Amino acid sequence: MTDLYERHRAVIPDWVALYYRKPIEITHGEGRHVWDAGGNRYLDFFGGILTTMTAHALPEVTKAVTEQAGRIIHSSTLYLNRPMVELAERIAALSGIPEARVFFTTSGTEANDTALLLATGHRRSNQILAMRNSYHGRSFSAVSITGNHAWSPTSLSPLQTLYVHGGVRTRGPFAHLSDARFVEACVADLEDLLGHTHDVAALIAEPVQGVGGFTSPPDGLYAAFREVLDRHGILWISDEVQTGWGRTGEHFWGWQAHDGNGPPDILTFAKGIGNGMSIGGVVARAEIMNCLDANSISTFGGSPITMAAGVANLSYLLEHDLQGNARRVGGLLIERLRGIAAGVPAVREVRGRGLMIGIELVKPGTDEADPQAAATVLEAAREGGLLIGKGGGHDTSVLRIAPPLSLTVAEAERGASVLEQALRNL
Repeated sequence: MTDLYERHRAVIPDWVALYYRKPIEITHGEGRHVWDAGGNRYLDFFGGILTTMTAHALPEVTKAVTEQAGRIIHSSTLYLNRPMVELAERIAALSGIPEARVFFTTSGTEANDTALLLATGHRRSNQILAMRNSYHGRSFSAVSITGNHAWSPTSLSPLQTLYVHGGVRTRGPFAHLSDARFVEACVADLEDLLGHTHDVAALIAEPVQGVGGFTSPPDGLYAAFREVLDRHGILWISDEVQTGWGRTGEHFWGWQAHDGNGPPDILTFAKGIGNGMSIGGVVARAEIMNCLDANSISTFGGSPITMAAGVANLSYLLEHDLQGNARRVGGLLIERLRGIAAGVPAVREVRGRGLMIGIELVKPGTDEADPQAAATVLEAAREGGLLIGKGGGHDTSVLRIAPPLSLTVAEAERGASVLEQALRNL
């Protein structure tokens, strides 16, 4: 054990998880690689939990942060802030939401908190629909709408939450159905649920469930839900904290796979837009965003330095078509991993889109989750020079792969080779 690990254990809460039997200290990074305090280099397939979206130490972002720090680092939302307005203009235009207003926060958790505040205030109701197997943050209100027991430490809540089927395609009572019948069954479940309650404020859903193991419904499910929600006046919140900014390759936002009835009423974002800087935010139609009837500001949300980073990072993403790269390289990677999985009995499923890929592990010959196998592969991948994540609503048995969107074909192949060795050694 390192001295830093002992110091960590002495002052940091026990519930702050660390990866690996011997935790590592990451000291610096460049491109798609990071180095630890021992000088070991790793190919980063997790990006600080889907946050290093473009690349480590991206010169354009580093330059923007340095230049802004030389002018002013902080002022708060009580003053006009040019970088904040510039980033808000770009996000509003990209969001697809008409008459969009943007409010910046410091994290995805705070963004979802704000979305809940807006939805409950606009609808004058504290009832929320959420998806089973979901995760929306670690605050008191975000925990209360999280449908994953591993990340929900209390049943106390300021909200009344009702959970809906549909976020997990290959498990649960509707798993055996075709995609079309699956959607029909989930819509019927939603209709039935709404028959037993009233005045629901909103449905919040991740288009691809992140912590839940990168699982998602068939395309169009949330569009079908929207028909039901609209009849009841219920808002749709799309949690794009992990799926946004082109990570899925096929779409810029995850909700666009479900756009048959238009964009969401509220969209939340965070993680990748800051490329490591603390940026979160909410986009909503003006009538919803402006519904609050009390004063509100943000001390740190929209700070000049994080906004400068966001503008530079978003510009790089768009100018270099990283969404297209995620589609191309991610498509090659997922097919390569499926080929590997065909010879590994412990792999139940390889799923995902773009550079958002999950490998679910089970005890061979069964459908029983195998968290120990996931932990073993995580360790073996690190030993092979590859950092990945893990998650999943069924006992954390899913390997999560989400590298920076600038990943090259050669790097994808190298990562797949490390994973192949780790999986075959199970």
